[in-house]
Amino acid sequence: MLEPQMVRMDIESLRFTGKVALITGAAGGIGGACALRFAQEQARVACLDIDGAGAEAMAAQCRALGAEAIALTCDVKDAAAVNAAFAEVAARWDGIDIVVAAAGVYTGSPLEAVPDAEWLDTLATNLTGAFYTNRAAAPYLRQRGGGSIINISSMAGKTSWPASAEYSASKSGLIGLTRSVAMELAPYGVTVNAICPGNTLTGMVRRVAAIVGGRDGLDADAWLAQRTRDCPMGRIAQPWEIAGVTAFLASKDSRYLTGQAIEVDGGMVMA
Repeated sequence: MLEPQMVRMDIESLRFTGKVALITGAAGGIGGACALRFAQEQARVACLDIDGAGAEAMAAQCRALGAEAIALTCDVKDAAAVNAAFAEVAARWDGIDIVVAAAGVYTGSPLEAVPDAEWLDTLATNLTGAFYTNRAAAPYLRQRGGGSIINISSMAGKTSWPASAEYSASKSGLIGLTRSVAMELAPYGVTVNAICPGNTLTGMVRRVAAIVGGRDGLDADAWLAQRTRDCPMGRIAQPWEIAGVTAFLASKDSRYLTGQAIEVDGGMVMA
């Protein structure tokens, strides 16, 4: 279960009542925070994740907020599984309105030490998995006469650092994918945008802290403290802050905003 401070939301209206939101990578982290945000605003929420038990736990949290929610075990690297999940959600709720592609992994090794399997798996999950998700979403959103796709990229899609070739390449590619899909779906009233979070307090970032910090001679807490000092805002993001931007991009307030890669990083890339 996500910690309360990770899911705090300031809701002024229920913008998504009756809308259908499908989220990949929804078992926790940013994807889980997005699922809870849409549930709080009374969307019908489909939680997809390779971790089926984690997806069901998140769906249960969504239902506790009064929303309809289901969980589906889905590996985004499997195109047939992605297509089947979309078909099941659309059949259950008569369509899909919002898609959040949040499934992702982090790997990072020095260039000459990157195993082929690590490169291929990172690209398959972070980029090809998002491609399968966007491709599966397109016909349902066109049929709806509009809707939103939000791809969760990273500040690593706009900048980079040593020993992150596979991760940075996957997240940069996701920005390119977002722009292309946005151009193709714009005539149908579908907006497609990417969010580029900075360091955000998720399980994945804690694992990154342990891996990267270890290479720098730091423990995970010391590495996170250093990242806090690097950030102009002097802190690391909470998942609910990324979820808030996701909700904005799915709302009517952003109907004329598409093809963007928005940094939600406390000023890190700017700095």
